[in-house]
Amino acid sequence: MKDPPASFPTIFGHEAVGVVESVGEGVHELVEGDTVIPIFLADCGECTDCLSEKSNLCANFPFRLSPWMDREETSRFTDVNGETLYHFLSVSSFSEYTVVDIVHLTKIDPTIPPNRACLLSCGVSTGLGAAWKTAKVEAGSTVAIFGLGAIGLAVAEGARLCGAKRIIGVDVNQDKCEIGKKFGVTDFVNSSNYGDKTVSQVIIEMIGGGADYCFECVGMKSVVHEAYASCRKGWGKVVVLGVDRLDAMLTFNSFELLSSGRSITGSYFGGLKPKSDIRIIEKRYMNKEICLNDFVTHEVDFKDINKAFDLMTAGKSLRCVIWMN
Repeated sequence: MKDPPASFPTIFGHEAVGVVESVGEGVHELVEGDTVIPIFLADCGECTDCLSEKSNLCANFPFRLSPWMDREETSRFTDVNGETLYHFLSVSSFSEYTVVDIVHLTKIDPTIPPNRACLLSCGVSTGLGAAWKTAKVEAGSTVAIFGLGAIGLAVAEGARLCGAKRIIGVDVNQDKCEIGKKFGVTDFVNSSNYGDKTVSQVIIEMIGGGADYCFECVGMKSVVHEAYASCRKGWGKVVVLGVDRLDAMLTFNSFELLSSGRSITGSYFGGLKPKSDIRIIEKRYMNKEICLNDFVTHEVDFKDINKAFDLMTAGKSLRCVIWMN
């Protein structure tokens, strides 16, 4: 089925936790009453990519911005008049009930508080995984993180767990200086405070040659370029996590890329495999190795969802949990 030209009205939301109300024919992995988190990235457990340790990009159900269910390319939602409502990122969590394909669901421990479990559905897991799985940050290494929202701070938490010696946070919001310390950030750079000096110049001077690992968590091509310039020559690695415009293009000098020895890679969901790696993060949380509490800055009822958006756009929240009372 061809995607509609404008996929509205849509049920948005892609980061959540819920309880299985019923299962469809042929579903054996879950039963009614299981606690699950929906994840936008599929994990079929059968294709070459899902069976490989090298990738978390399912070949049978590749990620795409589609308003339909994966298999049938149909919607399972209608309004009171029977008109179609569209899906969002295979999750559509801004609803008391949703319909999600089994490849997008991961069973979790029901004893984890729901206002913490929901964080594992996207942003926090993405940041943790980017440091752990994608970059493979080593003990004693230096890290620079561009953008200290929830994903960037989760990268810092992941880098701390990996034993990074120095974690530099870059942001234009000065409040993130103190907030970052809770997640392992050792140095803070407010990119608006250095006049004509670029952030890469500041970082190279701070640590003498550039960071071992740089993470772009903003979603701007200019920030990707600055992260690349902040990496150490010879082995520096840039991990791109931010979502830019679909038509945004990166431009690198070919000889500089060849001669600098730096590398750059993208990372969907932090390189995590939803069905297996989330269980590892879950266990580390239960063992009090990972702190999720500080990511939740606000909680509201669903009727006050617009307050959550206001807090987000004002830069006053990391994660605002919305309760479906």
